[in-house]
Amino acid sequence: MPLDLDEIDIDWNYLLERLERLLDLGEEYLEERLSTYEPDPELFANFIAFRWRRQGNEGYLEEVSHPDLPDHADLLGIERALSCLRQNTRQFLHGVPANNILLWGERGGGKSSAVKGLLREFGEQGLRLVEVLKEDLFQLPVITACLRGKPFRFILFCDDLSFDENEAGYRELKALLEGSIEARPENVLIYATSNRRHLLPERLQENTGEAEIHPEEAVAERLSLSDRFGITLGFYPMGQETFLAIVAHLSHRRQLQISPRNLEAEAVRWALARGARSGRVARQFIDDLNGRLALLDQEKRSGN
Repeated sequence: MPLDLDEIDIDWNYLLERLERLLDLGEEYLEERLSTYEPDPELFANFIAFRWRRQGNEGYLEEVSHPDLPDHADLLGIERALSCLRQNTRQFLHGVPANNILLWGERGGGKSSAVKGLLREFGEQGLRLVEVLKEDLFQLPVITACLRGKPFRFILFCDDLSFDENEAGYRELKALLEGSIEARPENVLIYATSNRRHLLPERLQENTGEAEIHPEEAVAERLSLSDRFGITLGFYPMGQETFLAIVAHLSHRRQLQISPRNLEAEAVRWALARGARSGRVARQFIDDLNGRLALLDQEKRSGN
């Protein structure tokens, strides 16, 4: 039996209002999808360090008013890595070919300080550092789009990087390094730090071939990300001689009033208690010693 529309009570005004509302929502959605974040040009002239702040499907660059600018002169024992890092950065700033860099190895060995310290040396030459959290790496296409063509050189800094196989940021980073249909902007490089050489976990089961018919393909997949960094710099466990040299250097820089013999003895005890020797442990020891000596001096002056 055919449907007789005349017998159906339809509120046409209501339907038209609903349709108009749906069309409005569609326009808003398209405008949001098509809009691209464009940072203020003055932002890069006034600041040298930034954080990427995710906001929904997009985000924005947040300036860092007081960036941490370590002095490379304080990073003893990693001179070769620092030399390579600076040379690559100089090439980048001069517009000649340069590589993305992975700094990997011992925790507390100076990897992050080495990257951040580049701003102290090259900030006035147009270098800018953008810190990108691992969980925001899936937005790399958005980030690079807003930096492309700007009259500055940008290092995207990904600190303490490691992935599980199914994380979205892993694929985006891999594509940006090499393999995407879109070319990486010539004014953008990626410097990443990690405690892992290959960024992805390697499990004994996979190395024995029990989980894969072709285990060599699984291994190749795990190596493929780190292999896309043109330069990899290793940071290795520190010997006691280097550790004590860093302690002596930092003590001299802060003009601490303590004999070299007592300084070494306290530093060795501190390292043993921490179970590690590194530049970070040396700095933490000097911070503690500096505080104790300063407090003792205040108490002497006040007569307490």
